[in-house]
Amino acid sequence: MDYKEKIDYWLDMADYDLLSAKAMLDAKRFLYVGFLCHQVAEKCLKAYFWHTRESEPPFTHNLLLLAEQSKFNDKADGKHFSLFDQLMPLNIQARYPEDKELLLKALTLKRCESFYQDTEEFYKWIKISLK
Repeated sequence: MDYKEKIDYWLDMADYDLLSAKAMLDAKRFLYVGFLCHQVAEKCLKAYFWHTRESEPPFTHNLLLLAEQSKFNDKADGKHFSLFDQLMPLNIQARYPEDKELLLKALTLKRCESFYQDTEEFYKWIKISLK
């Protein structure tokens, strides 16, 4: 695959996860909304990495590291980093919830709707940026 196909691959995967996040939101399966939103952001950043570096992104789930190494920091604004800060812990917490009940109390409908809307906006922004 050439680098453009890699970009398309990561964006397709992000789109799939975004649709899955919406399904989890509609089903009120909040633990997975945050996790899937994190996955969308991660895959968008990996597409951006291919766009800027034309090479394989690092094997990491750290959104801030991906943003830095892809030079996304040069283009991003504060709202993107605010989203990353909110989503970063949900990657691990959703996979390995030590206190599932406490986490579920923090993941309210309103908060998950916000995660989803902000992630969808970020996804659309990335797609436009990569054209």
